[in-house]
Amino acid sequence: MAGEWREVPIGELAEIYDGPHATPPKTDDGPVFLGISNLASGRIDLTNAEHLSEDDYARWTRRVEPLEGDVVFSYETRLGEAAIIPHGLRCCLGRRMGLLRARPGKVDKRFLLYAYLGPQFQKTLRSRTIHGSTVDRIPLIEMPRFTIEVPASIDEQQAIAHILGTLDDKIELNRRMSETLEAMARALFKSWFVDFDPVRAKAEGRDPGLPAPLADLFPARLVDSELGEIPEGWEVKPISELADVVGGSTPKTERAEYWEGGTHYWVTPKDLSALSMPVLLDTERKITDAGLAQISSGLLPKGTVLLSSRAPIGYLAIAEVPVAVNQGFIAMKPRRGTSNLFLLRWARAFHEEIVSHANGSTFLEISRSSFRLIRTVAPTASVMDAFDRISQPLYRKVVEHERESRTLAALRDALLPRLISGALRVNDAERFLEARGL
Repeated sequence: MAGEWREVPIGELAEIYDGPHATPPKTDDGPVFLGISNLASGRIDLTNAEHLSEDDYARWTRRVEPLEGDVVFSYETRLGEAAIIPHGLRCCLGRRMGLLRARPGKVDKRFLLYAYLGPQFQKTLRSRTIHGSTVDRIPLIEMPRFTIEVPASIDEQQAIAHILGTLDDKIELNRRMSETLEAMARALFKSWFVDFDPVRAKAEGRDPGLPAPLADLFPARLVDSELGEIPEGWEVKPISELADVVGGSTPKTERAEYWEGGTHYWVTPKDLSALSMPVLLDTERKITDAGLAQISSGLLPKGTVLLSSRAPIGYLAIAEVPVAVNQGFIAMKPRRGTSNLFLLRWARAFHEEIVSHANGSTFLEISRSSFRLIRTVAPTASVMDAFDRISQPLYRKVVEHERESRTLAALRDALLPRLISGALRVNDAERFLEARGL
């Protein structure tokens, strides 16, 4: 299917709106306040979503209420980012957010997203961007005249959108499955190591709801400790007895021999900020052997738990590749007998405790020396081992999903410019995906 393509002003295809120029008070739940940070690789990421009240939602959607199929985009900072509103999402536009609403019969909604993300329109955006002293922005008043290339046939638009959407749908499915697995793992940690549910159940003569061999690993009594009641036989220990705690640094950026042709993964908190799952597979920058020699902690092994230690404290991931870290990290190398998944879940569950040991006048930061002293409840070796045996298959499945999604995203990014420009026929792309079982 290869029909006529045409270049038209985007205003002929879609109505263009912008959001309010203010920010409402946030609430713990309710409709989503959609910000630029919620745009991630062509989709809406609600991992750290903010919410607003129903009353504020009514006020903030007077100008426009985002509907399923609308394309939202950033017009200041992170220019070029866009995503489509999914089914069932009630949200309002945040500051510096714009919205495209496809005109009926003029353009397929999902194709409009991919055309926006395509290289031709991205080049147009860059050429029309206004460069300010503090931020760059897209002039919305001029945007209706920005031209965009589309097939004249709606059927062909839909066919292209279907191909690219198939890949995005699989990525989204992986993300949802991983979220479910992550929720199961967090719930297990909370039950065993925060609420002590199996111990309390046995102490009260109730069935702990575990297979007998597993239930037998837990005591039937809580005892007093410096951290309150804990299971009998468990200990209160500083985190330094469970993990070697190290930090890192940044090799001098002006020294080309530290960076050019680098092969060692070098991670910064920015690398973790973009993760939807606590799995680090790659880094934005890599360093050379000479650069690595400048970092006293050297190359940390696969399985190291990474915690950002400032601005903000709390980004978390397990390194699935050997990494060197910059100065913005607490890196935990689990000691013998300690599960790295226990450390990961502990750092998330006790985030507030960790932050309480931080200080700083400009921004909060926790030092390695302060972190090492944080005390926690350490289970017996048999319970630690049982937790790891149950958690590892869940985590490995998440890693598998993340690897597959990276491959799918790379495939989508390779196909998108060729399909959007008409250089690749739809039928050829369909055969290509079928050969890969997609």
